[in-house]
Amino acid sequence: MERKTVLYIAVSLDGMIAKEDGSIDWLDEFEGEGDNGYSDFYQTVDTVILGRSTYEHVKVLTPVFPYQDKTCYVFTGSPDSYQDEHVTFINEGARAFTARLIQEKGSNIWIAGGAELVNAFMKEDAIDEFIITVIPVVLGSGIPLFHELTNETKLRLKGTKQFGQAVQLHYVRA
Repeated sequence: MERKTVLYIAVSLDGMIAKEDGSIDWLDEFEGEGDNGYSDFYQTVDTVILGRSTYEHVKVLTPVFPYQDKTCYVFTGSPDSYQDEHVTFINEGARAFTARLIQEKGSNIWIAGGAELVNAFMKEDAIDEFIITVIPVVLGSGIPLFHELTNETKLRLKGTKQFGQAVQLHYVRA
């Protein structure tokens, strides 16, 4: 079975993935069911791709890097500026990089965010599946999941799940 790139992310009802300052504390206030499917999803991937800002945010939030059991890549314009034994830093186009990864044996590849990374992957049509959990809060402003896209992407609904008051939407390319 061919590996797929999968965007797995939570958004507010108005499409934000973070507040304007980058904080995601609004997710902590949400009560769903268990881990809202995260553990099940996490078992389906063996590779995690993060943007630089998200990587830096994760490093601040957690004393131990949470993806040590996965192959982890961070996209950044200055890969030589970073060192982390758990991460490989990349400065390359999304499509070319993931095309190589998909050819390797393994499980799916998680596009973990943030917005700049997601939009770079969207512009290069480098996301195969979208698993988006909609949290019932309207932030009013913040960092939108999608912005400044010029290409249309048609999707087909693969499934939905409800976690308490949240709804998870699973789309694949049409």
